[in-house]
Amino acid sequence: MAQHSSARPFHHPQPGSALACGAVSLEALARRYGTPLYVYSADHMVERLALFQQALAGREHLVCYAVKANSALAILNLLAGRGAGFDIVSGGELERVLAAAPEAAGRVVFSGVGKTAAEIDRALTAGILEFNVESEAELDLLAARARKLKMRARFALRVNPDVFAETHPYISTGLREHKFGIGIRRAPAIYKRAARNRWLEAHGVSVHIGSQIRSAEPFGAALERVNKLVQQLRRQGIVLKTVDAGGGLGIDYHDGSFDAEAKAAEYAAALERALSGFEGRLLLEPGRFLVAQAGALVTRVLYVKQNGKKTFVVTDAAMNDLIRPALYQAWHEIVPVRPRAGKARIVDVVGPVCESGDFFARDRKLQPVEPGDLLALLDAGAYGMAQSSNYNTRPRPAEVLVEGAKPRLIRRRETLADLLAPEWMPAKADSAAIERRRLSALALSARRRPLGV
Repeated sequence: MAQHSSARPFHHPQPGSALACGAVSLEALARRYGTPLYVYSADHMVERLALFQQALAGREHLVCYAVKANSALAILNLLAGRGAGFDIVSGGELERVLAAAPEAAGRVVFSGVGKTAAEIDRALTAGILEFNVESEAELDLLAARARKLKMRARFALRVNPDVFAETHPYISTGLREHKFGIGIRRAPAIYKRAARNRWLEAHGVSVHIGSQIRSAEPFGAALERVNKLVQQLRRQGIVLKTVDAGGGLGIDYHDGSFDAEAKAAEYAAALERALSGFEGRLLLEPGRFLVAQAGALVTRVLYVKQNGKKTFVVTDAAMNDLIRPALYQAWHEIVPVRPRAGKARIVDVVGPVCESGDFFARDRKLQPVEPGDLLALLDAGAYGMAQSSNYNTRPRPAEVLVEGAKPRLIRRRETLADLLAPEWMPAKADSAAIERRRLSALALSARRRPLGV
């Protein structure tokens, strides 16, 4: 295992040198590709995937990367080539997997509470591994689509074990008041009903209790309840082939020395204990754990502004590029790419978007920076580019994947032409007709208005 597998891949090769991703300077990347810029380490992602594969080597398993964390085609292709499967939550994500690695279709699990008939049809014809079904109505639709296509549909019920996991309320999913899953006590009756439908195959059972969970204990508790259900179904003659443990294993956004190897081993051990007696295939759906610390958002300082007692560092990146601090009050370590000498000071690091919520850090101690300097927002590989937008008509950043000493542009920077391309305006003649209709409607409205109003 490479020495840096348990830490961030971003480092200063020598004292006073520019921050690098592997062997590649972030200054050089910023000069070549501009800013804001997402930079990812391919080596780091592969190492994180291998941690799970090695920790679970004693059991048949499949690591299904959660595509929603970062759906870049190059990253999907990279992980597919190392044996990963994929957890998807939309038809669009399925198309990304098929574009990046068509041979991986049989390693796809389809989650999500609102699958459409068209999405189900596409997934059936693509030959995915299984559907993680989240409601009885969805199971009925799956059966109907499978019957229409004359294809048997493999499914796993996503059961809700009502296990509490300490995390942000927006990313907690395992309690009965959440929109996800089916009550675990209701599941046996649903499996029994499905067994009578020739177009459905009860293939597995699925659970997902939330995201950014730092302890292995809640995962073990959830899987113990799931295993009891599996054994109960076996006694009733329904033998499930897979247990999907979901994802959600978190990282430490505050500590670059986070021991990922120990955390993956602890997680795998908890699952193994909980699944005693189950001889089928274990599926798991890590996302953030594989890619978050592999990525950084590189941004350039535009201004350093004093407002009363507050100091603002204004960057060319904004909340549309990385929304996690504004959305979740999430912490991202922020470091100068080339440190300056001098005393650190307390600043707010903010973007140029016209919102007070456009910030990356508030009251953060930061080494001295000047306009033109580069900053790196670390641990931005998950839910960074994936949640980006064009708010304020801002083109989204470019993305670069670094493998060894070789950087590769995997997504070019958007242009204003890209943003305007899907839109249209009526021709001038049509505009005149629209104005005539508007005036006619106003006149009609005035005639119908009651007297005295």
